Formats: sequence, C-alpha cells, structure tokens
Amino acid sequence: MAVGTVLVTGGTGYIGSFTSLALLEHGYDVVIVDSLYNSSKVAVDRIELLAGKRPHFYQVDVTDKAALDEVFKKHPEIDSVIHFAALKAVGESGEIPLEYYRVNVGGTVALLQAMTDNNVPNIVFSSSATVYGDATRFPNMIPIPEHCPIGPTNTYGHTKAFVEQVITDHIQAERNKLKKAGKPFEHFNGALLRYFNPCGAHPSGIMGEDPQGVPYNLLPLLGKVATGEREKLLVFGDGDAVVGRDLPYTVEPRRQGDVLDLTANPSLANKELNWKTELTMEKACEDLWRWVSNNPKGYRQDPPPELLASVKPASS
Repeated sequence: MAVGTVLVTGGTGYIGSFTSLALLEHGYDVVIVDSLYNSSKVAVDRIELLAGKRPHFYQVDVTDKAALDEVFKKHPEIDSVIHFAALKAVGESGEIPLEYYRVNVGGTVALLQAMTDNNVPNIVFSSSATVYGDATRFPNMIPIPEHCPIGPTNTYGHTKAFVEQVITDHIQAERNKLKKAGKPFEHFNGALLRYFNPCGAHPSGIMGEDPQGVPYNLLPLLGKVATGEREKLLVFGDGDAVVGRDLPYTVEPRRQGDVLDLTANPSLANKELNWKTELTMEKACEDLWRWVSNNPKGYRQDPPPELLASVKPASS
C-alpha cells in the first residue's frame, strides 16, 4: 500500500523526473502532469525502468484548470502536489515576459484553484535562487542564506517571487477560514524551495537532463560540447577536468538579469534537517558524462543495450 499519492507538475522535466523517481522508490504513488513543452514522455519509461513501477502520466498544461480538475477527479487519493511546471530561461523571460507571467503565475493560480476545488491541501513549490537577485548588495550575504532579502533582477525571478507570495497568501487564507470555523487547519501546508543549479544525472546512465532546444545551464551545455552536439561553450571555463581534453569556448557577456555571485549557504538545512551534500562535483560530472556520452541525443535515442541490461529496478 502506498504511503501517499503525489501529483507532480512538470514531472517529465529534469528535476521533476528525478523527484518522481525518488517518490516511487520511497513507496509513494505518483501522478505526473506535463505539457511536454520542454521535456520528453520517454522520461516516464526511464522512471519505470529504474523504479520498477510506472507513474500515471497525463499530457496536461498547468494553465488548463479544467484538465487539472479531470486529473484530480481520476485520482481522488492525491493528497499533495509538487509543482515544477514552468518556463525557466532567464534570458528568454526578458524577451517574452507576458508568456512567463501567464504560464508561471497564471498556471500556479489555476493549479491552486483545482487543488482547492478537489480538497488537496499540501503543495511544495519549485522556486528559484533567482528570487534573491544580486545578494552582493548586502553585507555578509554571500554565500546566500535563506533570510537574505529578495530582489529579482529578471522576469523569471520575478515570476517565482510572485508565485511564492500567491502560495503563501493562499495557504494562510485557507488556514484562517478553517480556524474561524473551528475546524482543524494544520493540514494546509506549503513549502517554497529556492533551488540553485542542480547538476548531474542518474548513475545508471539512462536518465538525465535533456532540454529541448538550446540548454541554458552550464553542465548540460558542457555535455553538448563534449559530445560534439554543439560547437563551443559560451561560458567561462574550459571543462578539461571533465572529459580529459580541451574544449572550445568563448567568453560572452552576462545575460540580461544575470548576477555576479549566486552561491548557496546550506548551513540551516544541515542544522534543521540534518542534510548535507553527499555527491561531489566530480561525481556529478562523472554521472553527467556517462549520461551524455551514452545518450548524445538525450531521450531521442535508445541507450546502448548493455547499459539497459545493467539496470536493476529499485523494487527488484
């Protein structure tokens, strides 16, 4: 029997797919909704291969409340939501800001409305460290702690900050409503997770980051150059420690909205959650190289047969 059922929006994307896999491995049932705008349904197959159990999948846009309602009605056992679905390119967000607000903010409002109408009280939101903006403007805020004042410098960061406030206001309002009625209210909860840049891939080599089109973050770009999928790296650094050879690169100006220093201070997580980093950057790069070298076209190709044969599902 499952320990709970979680709806994962954007569950075929990079972080969403790994979260879905972890949930299945820890005994949860998983329902994924994803528009597949910047991801592949093949991720669902890889999740099943690794977990030994397939998540439910619906191709649904998070801005479509009616479609979300249908998913909740098909799965009344859903008790929590982890919300990843969003547009996420910093540079692009400044070029098409209205689309970013429509999808990121409007999609969250539609999701919260569907959750409320279907009595689902808990949400974990995939926010971003971009909400902090340029933390160097404050003393003693590098590396960045949770209490650093926010101040986004780009449209993407602004949408994330707005969504954090929308969720905070919604949870508080629902709790107050129940409290005034003399009913239990503690079951309404929201968590806002401000990620920095995740990296790496599954150690099996069959699951990793596979953005459709041009990747925007360093390591997936590095992987594309290392496998010959892109001509050169448009960032600082040459990456020769990753693949054992020099890579072509050029130094480009910072993108609109980029900040000078965006590094995390994880000491509070270590203190309150007893969490600390276990994966080294070198190991993350090894996993990334195993993924991109065996899957240079990402999910648009099958991994080598010997790699698939070596995979042992978590439930086996």
